[in-house]
Amino acid sequence: MAHIIVVEDEQELARLISSTFQSDGHTTEVFRDGRFALDRIDDRTRPEPDLYILDLGLPRVDGLALCKRIRQDRITPIVMLTAKTSELDKVLGLELGADDYITKPFSLRELQARVSAILRRVEMMSRENLPDTTIDSKVIEQDGLRIDPVGREVHAQSTSISLTAKEFDLLYLLASNPGRVFSRAYLLDTLWGDTYGGFERTVDTHIQRLRRKLAEADNADERIVTLWGVGYRYDKRGSRPA
Repeated sequence: MAHIIVVEDEQELARLISSTFQSDGHTTEVFRDGRFALDRIDDRTRPEPDLYILDLGLPRVDGLALCKRIRQDRITPIVMLTAKTSELDKVLGLELGADDYITKPFSLRELQARVSAILRRVEMMSRENLPDTTIDSKVIEQDGLRIDPVGREVHAQSTSISLTAKEFDLLYLLASNPGRVFSRAYLLDTLWGDTYGGFERTVDTHIQRLRRKLAEADNADERIVTLWGVGYRYDKRGSRPA
């Protein structure tokens, strides 16, 4: 059971989304105004939800601003709802840290599937109830970079790096297999699952954000290498871009 915050200004759609997830056993909070949602996000006396569903177009404070605020210090998964269909709008939401997006009009069953996939991946990556000897709970330490899959924390040169849930999953997969080349299609299938729409640009977007965050905290050369026309590879010590 998860606690989900839904921020959607269309009253009937907000009601349908909330009741759908409640029927699945989840609890929900609904906000139809971005300003009230921002107040809830900033209220540290209340527990953090397990997932946010944010509409892009909201009164007073829009979904992109809310996404940016959450990503300042939290990795809570975010699903964006948008009536816009241009690639630029999708990339902008992903750049700000959204884990997935869904374009209106959409079916509630599709939204359920996407949310379930995200929650399932977060649970699988956490592995809190598994012994530390399992491969999925193994801490990776390489040349000043420390990746802890149980605490979902990343440190470079003793500096904490704040990553979104998808960025962490991507880094952990690559760093767990140094030297192996992963295609974009494989990364989409493995980390985003069958419910994702096959928008391969999102892999590039997440890689770019990940590189930028690592570079800001790490003095090493580039750790994630692009093999043009093939995919991405993680190098332990980092490689200078060609």
